[in-house]
Amino acid sequence: MYDSQKGLYVAHSSNGPISIIGKMANRHGLIAGATGTGKTVTLQVLAETFCQAGVPCFMADMKGDLSGISQKGALSGFIEKRCKEFELENPQFDSCPVQFFDVFGEQGHPMRTTISNMGPQLLARLMELNETQSGVLEIVFKVADDRNLLLLDLKDLRAMLNYVSDHAAEYRQTYGNVSASSVGAIQRALLSLESQGAEKFFGEPAFEINDLFRTRGGKGVMSVLAADKLMQNPKLYSTFLLWLISDIYATLPEVGDCELPKLVFFFDEAHTLFNDTPKSLVDKIEQVVRLIRSKGVGIYFITQNPTDIPDNILGQLGNRVQHALRAYTPKDQKAVKAAAETFRSNPAFDTTEAIMNLETGEALVSFLDPKGAPSMVERARILFPLSQIGAINEAQRKEIIEWSGLGGKYDTPIDRESAFEILLADQERAMAEQQAMDEHKANQELIRQQEMAERAQEAAAARSRKQEEVKEQPSKGRKVAKSIGGAVLTAATGAVLTSVTRSLGTAAANAVTGKKSKTTSGKNIANKAITNATSTALRTLTRSILGNLVK
Repeated sequence: MYDSQKGLYVAHSSNGPISIIGKMANRHGLIAGATGTGKTVTLQVLAETFCQAGVPCFMADMKGDLSGISQKGALSGFIEKRCKEFELENPQFDSCPVQFFDVFGEQGHPMRTTISNMGPQLLARLMELNETQSGVLEIVFKVADDRNLLLLDLKDLRAMLNYVSDHAAEYRQTYGNVSASSVGAIQRALLSLESQGAEKFFGEPAFEINDLFRTRGGKGVMSVLAADKLMQNPKLYSTFLLWLISDIYATLPEVGDCELPKLVFFFDEAHTLFNDTPKSLVDKIEQVVRLIRSKGVGIYFITQNPTDIPDNILGQLGNRVQHALRAYTPKDQKAVKAAAETFRSNPAFDTTEAIMNLETGEALVSFLDPKGAPSMVERARILFPLSQIGAINEAQRKEIIEWSGLGGKYDTPIDRESAFEILLADQERAMAEQQAMDEHKANQELIRQQEMAERAQEAAAARSRKQEEVKEQPSKGRKVAKSIGGAVLTAATGAVLTSVTRSLGTAAANAVTGKKSKTTSGKNIANKAITNATSTALRTLTRSILGNLVK
């Protein structure tokens, strides 16, 4: 409840109203207590008090109860009793302007971020990677930055992992070893995230931090994140909120201590933020918590026991509300004692005993004084909310979502060109070039084979012709011999006949004329004819042989 006199009035003790000083509200806070002791109602009271003061708030709704802050409250017997205790008359019940968000886009506007915005350190925590695997993830981000490739969603990260793995030899000298086993482990972690619905969280349009700073009618708008499904994966829930705080810190300018905070951030189930978290990341959380207050942002952690928060962060939470703790075991007793020691003691009561005996809606309260020092702890009752206690129905939620003015901005996902598309295009282009080269080589090989076939055919034809020529040569020899023989026989026969005829003719003529021959006997005439015929035949034979050889 906020008014000009009491300020941020949230509790009432035997000494009167207890309020948070506006200038000290950005010094962070803690709401602790066992289950069922009233932490959620206390959170609602604080949130609507800031809302009335014009301060927007962000809160995660684990069970749907906080959605009631969007509806006007009503008087009840319990509230009437509290009004008398708080000396309040006619409380003005009212609702708060609300905008609903949901990482999965089911109970509110989608709340997305990109892989690049999340960064390798938070992603490594989300995927529970070891030091070596985290180093590989750092290399993947570095290569993407060097190549100006946007990492927007999970398919971009997967494509980039495959690319770096395929080119590991090229990057080994520059960035270090990228082992196939580490890449495989990251790919399996991505698959696990997808099965949990994380692909709906990564993408565009990415959530803009400025939408958390909206006001309406002088009231701060309450940004309520539906976290019932998100809490089924505590790592995703805590990493998401850690990213959101880090992004707020990186975005806002320095403003120092203002009269009122610019934004109040309620981190429910805060213990999930520190479970199994590397020291380097815890140091980063401590740094953000320490410095973000100078940007006008107050962070209020909600958890069961103060010991859930690391000491170096717990020491920065100045405004505290401690509900009851139960001490059933020695470990619980130590936790109660540790919680009591975080308060500035009050001589009026024993803080340790008081913590174990607080009733529902009752708490130990200590806020910072105007000088920034913790005030003395007081036992007080938390005010009742002026908005509805409990969840709203689906029709009311749907109407609020439709009238928020953010539907056209976040409800439709966008998938613009990023690492996945660029690397896929490069791969397709390389495949096309390789295919063209393969086709060119195939064509060249085909031409070569055709030329070889033609040469083989020509060689075969030449061999065939040669074989035919070899077959034909004996026949030609026989024809030539036969021709020469025939010519010689004819010439010899002709020569003999001619010589004999000439001799006989000479003899006959001598006989007629009465001349006497030196050899008148027939025997002599015959021998001479034969001798002449033989000589003539030899001459004729020689000429015939030489003529045929020349031919």
